[in-house]
This record gives sequence, C-alpha cells and structure tokens, in this order.
Amino acid sequence: MLGEMWFAVLPDGEAGLAAAGVLLPGASQVIDHASGRPWLIGDWPGHQIRLAAAGAARVAVIGRCPVTATDLAQRLARTPDVERIEQVVAGLAGSFHLVASIDGRVAVRGTASAVRRVFHARVRGVTVAASRSDVLAWATGGRIDERVLATRLLPSGVVGPLQDLGVWRDVSCLPPDRTLLIEPTGMTGIRAWWHPPEPALPLAEGATALREALTGAVDACTADGGTISADLSGGIDSTSLCFLAARGRASLITVHCEGMDPGNDDPAWAFRAATELPAATHHVIGHDELPLWFAGLTEPQPSMEEPSGWVRDAARLADLAWRLSTAGSRLHLMGVGGDELFSALPPYLHDLVRERPFTAPAHLRARRARWRGSWWRILRAVADRTDHPGWLERCVADLSTTPTAADPYSMAWGPPLRMPPWATACAVHAARDVLAGIAAARPAPLSPRRAQHQALLYARTGGAGLRQIDQATSRLGLPYAAPYLDDAVIEAALSVRPDQRAGLGRYKPLLAASMDGVVPAELLERSTKGEYGADFYAGWRRHRDSVLELFEASELGRLGLIDTGALRAALLGVHPRPHIMEPLSQTLACEIWLRSLTPHRMPAMTTGDS
Repeated sequence: MLGEMWFAVLPDGEAGLAAAGVLLPGASQVIDHASGRPWLIGDWPGHQIRLAAAGAARVAVIGRCPVTATDLAQRLARTPDVERIEQVVAGLAGSFHLVASIDGRVAVRGTASAVRRVFHARVRGVTVAASRSDVLAWATGGRIDERVLATRLLPSGVVGPLQDLGVWRDVSCLPPDRTLLIEPTGMTGIRAWWHPPEPALPLAEGATALREALTGAVDACTADGGTISADLSGGIDSTSLCFLAARGRASLITVHCEGMDPGNDDPAWAFRAATELPAATHHVIGHDELPLWFAGLTEPQPSMEEPSGWVRDAARLADLAWRLSTAGSRLHLMGVGGDELFSALPPYLHDLVRERPFTAPAHLRARRARWRGSWWRILRAVADRTDHPGWLERCVADLSTTPTAADPYSMAWGPPLRMPPWATACAVHAARDVLAGIAAARPAPLSPRRAQHQALLYARTGGAGLRQIDQATSRLGLPYAAPYLDDAVIEAALSVRPDQRAGLGRYKPLLAASMDGVVPAELLERSTKGEYGADFYAGWRRHRDSVLELFEASELGRLGLIDTGALRAALLGVHPRPHIMEPLSQTLACEIWLRSLTPHRMPAMTTGDS
C-alpha cells in the first residue's frame, strides 16, 4: 500500500477480523495476539521492532530502543494489565511506539514529543490504531477535511490543539501524551501516560540529569554499530551531538553545509569542532554544491501523510540523503529541539515574577537591555493575566489576513494568528470556525506556566517536522533522528528552573553545563548563531518563477482556500517583506501535498461533504 514503514493495531476480538481484511492487502507482515487473531499489521524493518511475550501477554517496542526481548519479557511478566504498561519501558532510552496486548485488551501510544504519533479510526465498525494517518485514510475512504486544511495555512505549531486535528476526515489524532486503550469489542478509552515535569531543579542538578538523558538518546542511535552521520553546523546543539556520537559504537560522519553569507561564522566554529574529532570523517559541502531552497517543486513529489513545511527543502534533503547513504550512513542525526528546549523564551519572565519575585528583577533588567525598550511595555506584558482559553478567544476574534508585526515584548501564550494575505474569505471563515470550536472547549495549556507551555509546544512542532523529514528521507535510504526530542531529554530539560535555563550572560547555559567535559570548553563558549537569510532569498530569486508556475492551476485555489491572483501579486514584489515570505512555506506544503495524492494511493479520494 505505501511501500514505507507503517503499522496498524487491531483489537483482540472477532470484530477486528473484518478490519484486518481491509488492511492486509497492503501489509507485508502480521503479528498475532495470543488468541491467534491479527494484532499488528504493516510493513517494518526487523531492526525497528522488539517483541516479547509473557504467557498470553504481548508487547512491542517499535522504533529506536536498545532493549533486548529477554529484558522486555521480564518486565512484561511483572505487568498485570494494560493500565500499567508504562512500567515495561520505564527508564528505557530512545524514541519509540509502545504497543501491548494483555488479557484481550490493547494499549498503544507514541512519544510526548510528537515524533511518533498514533492515529485511530473506525474501520468496519471497530477502532483501529495506526502509526500513520494516511493508512487509516486509505481504509476509510480518504476524504480531506478542508476546514482543517485551511488552518494549515496558519503558522505551524502556534496553537496546541490544532496539532491534534488531522487533515483526513474520519481519522482522529491521539494527543502525544495519551495512551489509546482498545477493548476486544473495538471500543476505546484514552488515558494520560505523560505529564510535563515541575521545573524545580537548579542548574547543576539539572545538567547532570540532562547529560545522562542526552547520552542515552545518542547511544540509542549508535547502539547498532555501523556508520551514522550528523549535522555539524558549528552551533552548540549539533556540536554536542557530534561529540556524544563520537563516543558511541558507530563510526561517525559529520556534515557541514556552508551558507552564502560571508559574515556567517558557522564554518569557523564547525572547523574548530572537527579538529577535535579526529576519528570522525568530515564532509564540508559548499553552498554551490547543494540545490537551492525551493528547487524542484514543480516536479512530481512523493506522497506524504500530511502537508509538510519542509517541502521547500525537499531537493536539498534528497541530495544530502544520497550523499550520506552513499558514504555508508544508516542514520542521520540533527539538532532539532535544541533551540526549543534551551533558549530563553520571553514568557519565562511572566512566570518568574510570580514564582521568584526576588530573582525576577535581574532578569527583567537584562531583557530590557537586550531589547533596548521601555519599562512600561515590559511591565504591561508581565501584568497580563489572560488565561489560555481567553488567549484562544482573542485569536479567534482577531483572525484575519491583515499582517501584524511580531511584538518583541510579548509574553502571551503565543503570537497573534494571521492567515496569509492570499487566503480567501472562505478560508479565513473555515479557520475561524475550527479555532472557535477549540476555544469553546476551553482547553488547558500544556503547562500552567507560559514558558513551559511554549517550550513543550515548540518541541512538539519540531517533533512533527522531524517526523515529516524522516518519512521523506527514509524512502531514500537514510532515516533521521533528533536526540533532543527523545522524551527523556525533554523531561530532563523541562525539569530545570526556567531562570536557570535562561541564565544571565551565557548562551544556552543548561546545555553547556551538561556537556562540560564532553565538548571542549572553548566550543561551549560560543554565543553567536549562524544566519541563513541569504540562502533563503537566493533560492527564492532563482526559483520564484517555478513557484508561481506551481500555483497557475492551484489545487488550493480549486478548493477555494487561496486567491491565486493575490498570491501572485504578493510574491512578485522586488523584495517581498517577511510577512509575505513567512506563510509561503505552509501554503507550498498544502499545495504540494494535495498534488501528491494520486488515485493509486487513495482510490476512494473525495473532498467535501459528499
């Protein structure tokens, strides 16, 4: 069916047999419940799954996890029911789905980071779970939900509940921190398996915990030996991963892609790091050796499960995957998640004033000096008492296509939402309706602390991005991993007090402290960050005409979600402003995704209510 890794989970009852019949034609592998009925159906490489049995109980760990079947079986034997299935994987490193079948009941969950997700749908009258939404869309008729698709034109990852709405009708997304329970009848229940930690640890204690978690995450990537590769941009995030990977069981290839901006000091820092890793093989790729951003978008694109903002980089990702897999890499590490977890987000000041009022003034003064702003604007932001549901209601009321500049002083739950200037009134209305439905339910934030909420939300956004990249590159022979987004790493990072994570006068102090003794001290002192705006605009200048060509017969236009004339006018400016270019990636993602849906993959594809 897909020719890629996927699995579906079936209930242990007679009702599940009819659903199995729908999925079996696209599957290459089947694993049974103890009853002999199908439990796991799909297509996966053998090294991606660990199976164990204890009596009539079954457990599967699918993904990266250096655990043996023997160890899993011993853990499973001490687990009496699916409600306590988490004890089977307690303390295990890696990134994986957990699936269990005990006494006829099934449990399945993904990761808190959203790198691995669970979807579910009613197939032939029973609930079936799957690792990919398009598998269930194929099984249920493949109808697109245009209202949700309209929200995908918004900036990615700003509103948490939007991440849990899928673009396929009749297919539901399980929230990342929930476990799906499926009874033999096919009925379901949902329970929490993960909660954000209390940010209470001081820096020193938190750095020790983070070092242990991050070491375990990277070791899970190197455990199978062979050769792996990793980005070495020169920043502290990628540099830390490379030094940890160099200690592992796999040979290491580092790759540095040079940017066009001569003022970018990434190459110098990457070179310094490479000289400290003599056992690794180092590849430096000049900016003229890689496809530019936006390259190849008018060519047919492989189908993706859902729209991906990374599609503008598809040609670059494909080129890198070819280079590194040819060099022998079996897995590529990237530093996604580092900025999200270790940078100081302004809302931490809002929390700090309330929780540590004697500590807050020094941080407020430091932030004011950085912003060169007025005390009045800072104090007004600190004084804001809008709760999360209230912020959502304000987003609904203010939603439009009118650009608005980002407020550098904002400490709100998120930035203001704006549809792109080329969105139609119909698209704005649809997105507003979806957001209004979310706001009416008055959803709780991911954490009562604004900074913790945003850090986890952006980590999940990064997890969704990694998931999309991995799906694209795995089909080219090179899976991707982001150790910072392993659940144990997120848990460790978010357990540290926000003011300690932010620090005063040092860049990413928590990560730097955790890597003391692993990464040379001089490399941990870097306080700059590379800028790649020149690469973005060079790609745009080269490929602007092909992007415009893509929208001449637009699928989004056919659905009434964008005005192609307005889009063309906006993009033909000599120097399009950031408020024009920023939403382009999401619009491209939706357009190319719609074009990639072929009748072969989705034979029952329809849109609309019919």
